[in-house]
Amino acid sequence: QVQLVESGGGMVQPGGSLRLSCVGSGFTFSSYDMSWVRQAPGKGPEWVSSINTGGRGTYYADSVKGRFTISRDNAKNTLYLQMNSLKPEDTALYSCARGWVGTLESNWGQGTQVTVSP
Repeated sequence: QVQLVESGGGMVQPGGSLRLSCVGSGFTFSSYDMSWVRQAPGKGPEWVSSINTGGRGTYYADSVKGRFTISRDNAKNTLYLQMNSLKPEDTALYSCARGWVGTLESNWGQGTQVTVSP
C-alpha cells in the first residue's frame, strides 16, 4: 500500500535551518507530483510547496517563498524540504502528500514536528 514516511524535524532557534525528508513506497514515486503541507496547533492544514514529477517545476506558498526549497530524488523515492531562516510561525507538523497544490490526495504521511523557538 502507499506509504509516506517523513523525518528530519526538530527544535531550532529562529533563523536556523532544517531539512525534511519524505520517503515514498508502494507506488511509482517518479510518476507523481509531490507536495509538502503543514498544520500548526489549533489551525487548519496549510499547503507549503509542490514539485512536479521531474523536479524542475516548483511552486511555493508566499509565506515560505525565498526561504524554503523543495526537491526530490526519484532514484531514492525521496522528497525533500530545505527550510532556512526559520521563524516561530513555521512551527507545525509537516507532512508530505501526493499531488500538486489544489489536487492533493488525502493520505498524507504521519508527519514530522518542526518547532521554532528561542
